[in-house]
Amino acid sequence: MKKFLYKSSLLALSAGLLLTSCDPEIDAPSANSGEADFSSYIAVGNSLSAGYADGGLYREGQLSSVPALLAQQFQEVGGGEFTQPLFTEAQRNGSGYLRLTGFTAQGSPVTANVTSELAIRSQNPTLYTKYTENINNLAIPGIKTADVQTAGYGSTQGNPFFERLTDNPGQTYLQYVQAQAQAADHTFFSIWMAENDVLGYATSGGAFLDRVITPVDKFDQNFSALVSALDGEGKEGVLVTVPDVTAIPFFTTVGPSVKQALTAAGAPGFVALTGAGNTRVQLGTAQINAAQGGVYFPLTAAAYAPLLGQPTGKYWRDLARQASASQDPIVVRLTLAGLLANYGIDTTSAFGVSVGNPIPSALLLDVTEVNNVKSATTAFNNIIKAQAQARGLALWDANAYFNSILGGFSQAGVSYSPAFITGNLFSLDGVHLTPRGYAIATNEIIKAINAKYNSNVPLVDETQYRAVLLP
Repeated sequence: MKKFLYKSSLLALSAGLLLTSCDPEIDAPSANSGEADFSSYIAVGNSLSAGYADGGLYREGQLSSVPALLAQQFQEVGGGEFTQPLFTEAQRNGSGYLRLTGFTAQGSPVTANVTSELAIRSQNPTLYTKYTENINNLAIPGIKTADVQTAGYGSTQGNPFFERLTDNPGQTYLQYVQAQAQAADHTFFSIWMAENDVLGYATSGGAFLDRVITPVDKFDQNFSALVSALDGEGKEGVLVTVPDVTAIPFFTTVGPSVKQALTAAGAPGFVALTGAGNTRVQLGTAQINAAQGGVYFPLTAAAYAPLLGQPTGKYWRDLARQASASQDPIVVRLTLAGLLANYGIDTTSAFGVSVGNPIPSALLLDVTEVNNVKSATTAFNNIIKAQAQARGLALWDANAYFNSILGGFSQAGVSYSPAFITGNLFSLDGVHLTPRGYAIATNEIIKAINAKYNSNVPLVDETQYRAVLLP
């Protein structure tokens, strides 16, 4: 990075006088580490720290992950080598991901799965090419704080992204972190961890009993254990709070099209199933994406929104088809007839606007579920903030930041917002950031670190990183 140096020019005091004076040079504060030691940095977290984007983990995303960008900037102030479990160039597409191929006549994005140059060594179960060397970026896509002390989480039946990194199937993630931290002899750490403790529940509309919000007491216990494993004498770090997941494009994009479909069907509202049961509720159109008492439709509802008001059983046919392809012996018992009977669905009734054919719970985050998500997010963030305060660690309040930019902002002549695709911040999955978005988040974390440790770590030039790739 450059050291910015401002020099005063010679002033012509008079056109007729050859009088000059040399003003002293005024140096901007030089890059420095302040009270922090960045010589050995490790990162703990989930997909947001791994560089996950566009529905997958791939090499470009890894290279523009928040920890990678932080380490890059730390090197300007004495930071050391930072090793990531990168996919090779030959397998650079990693798990596979979504790419934008075009738009429909109505302006809806069309995406396709990237299926070449993958790092998959097994299809059933899905397993990725092993990388078991010591690393500095310990982030695991899909992990929840609730999972960090789960034995077998790195087995072939556990999380494949963690299984890729560990050679001990019975090892817990907490044990793995402790071992890697010892190997790195770290001096600085970051933890951006807790989104998945509410996200899975939210993205599935609270409809599945295996995707629940982590109990607050378990979150507190596991998060505290994770911080304790990294925080020791002479070690500094930064913690990150949980953003409001209902404000990300995954939940804010489909609502307007649902309103349009309901208007076209002449319906003042809609009927939906709620929770994991088959309780019907009638809701008004005005509640969709409302600031208070709002209901939200995830991106997964996009395929079904145009069918509102029509007699159809498409969702249930799709679910039965997925069940028949599943290897789960319980799931494969689900048949279309069984599903319709279990939920009392009449496919001859108008979808979404009749009691007989309501919107399935998985396609809707209703008011109660929204409140559950928000309440848990607040509780988790209070725990994270308390840990930072008690241990004297830096804190980036991602929740406050993302709430502050809901209306958008402009930077270096570029407009940003949480809008899907056009907002430049979020990738094609509507949850994870683009490389540009990760660079902007990195800068906010650097600001929090600088403020806490009186350092002057230079910011990332976010314009060097891309937003959504257009076809």
